[in-house]
Amino acid sequence: MSKISRRNFNTLTAKGIGGAAILSATPFACALGANQDKKSLGIALVGLGSYSTYQLAPALQETQHCHLAGIVTGTPEKEKIWADKYSIPQKNIYNYQNFDEIANNPDIDAIYVVLPNSMHAEFCIRAAKAGKHVICEKPMAVSVEECDAIISACKEAGVKLGMGYRLQSEPYTQQVKKFVKEKTFGDINFVSADAAYRSGGNPDQWRLNKALSGGGALMNMGVYAVQSVIYGTGENPISVSAQEFSTRPEYFKETDETITAQFEFKSGAISNITTSHNFNANAMYVSGTSGWFQLQPANNYGPLSGRTSKGEEIKFPHESQQKLQMDDFAKHVLFDEPNIAPGEMGKRDMMIVEAIYESIAKGGQKIALNFEPGFGFGG
Repeated sequence: MSKISRRNFNTLTAKGIGGAAILSATPFACALGANQDKKSLGIALVGLGSYSTYQLAPALQETQHCHLAGIVTGTPEKEKIWADKYSIPQKNIYNYQNFDEIANNPDIDAIYVVLPNSMHAEFCIRAAKAGKHVICEKPMAVSVEECDAIISACKEAGVKLGMGYRLQSEPYTQQVKKFVKEKTFGDINFVSADAAYRSGGNPDQWRLNKALSGGGALMNMGVYAVQSVIYGTGENPISVSAQEFSTRPEYFKETDETITAQFEFKSGAISNITTSHNFNANAMYVSGTSGWFQLQPANNYGPLSGRTSKGEEIKFPHESQQKLQMDDFAKHVLFDEPNIAPGEMGKRDMMIVEAIYESIAKGGQKIALNFEPGFGFGG
């Protein structure tokens, strides 16, 4: 994959793709030990696009164990807007030129990287070298090699690494896992998961630029579907076959529009996923030897909804998934509670994504997947 230079990314930004910039890939190593005595984890958001603006920042006003402590943005106009709205002191506001100086700021304990996918590895690694814990938005990176680099950097720096997998923390997903673990509906033999939306807006958005996104629907919504079939069966797949479909090549010029994939599991279960940027789909269905259950919607920001073959409704009070996710990571750092979505989970999913793309390139050939038992599962 070609690299994006600062000049190229600024050009893309001018076309409406983003508000960040690629900088030198050589951060200075300034290891600042994590402060384990705090009762609330100070988080800095890196990248102030729509997800940070409308989901993460509001959620950080509701969290119990972490708070919004700082921001990193390449758009100067946003600095005053965010500072005024969230009472962020000037000393906790950074840009991409002085990002590495965050190592010297004790107010900031963790960095949440919310940038285009191709920038995740660089800024996660730089955050780790600055001695800050790291939350990486999904997908973890644009390759398994980059995932390994992020994991290694965090281990070397002695900082915690978590994925921005909001669904891992919300109650509907926890209920699915409980059904599977307790065999409420018998042994699972089939799972179907769909995650898609129709993209019809700005054709210059970064998600449709392969150099920035690393891929299309699969790298974006497809990760949710992959996760669904894994916690819907309670195991990692052992093989995958996949197909790609394109009906709007004039719009999806560089990235995949629609992908379907079929998985096999050691238990004998099978599953299929569908993901797309060309239609709306949001569901998971799990069939066992003594019944079934489903979620629909299954992967949006909520509220989610579900039902079972026993005529029961799956229903929980709605809470911000992002709030739950960030509090879970903060409890992992502050109180040594389990890491619900560790970096290894992000790496596992990227291994599956790469296998899906390989299968497509080979005409739908079945690709073997080899995972150690439990690899990628949190806790």
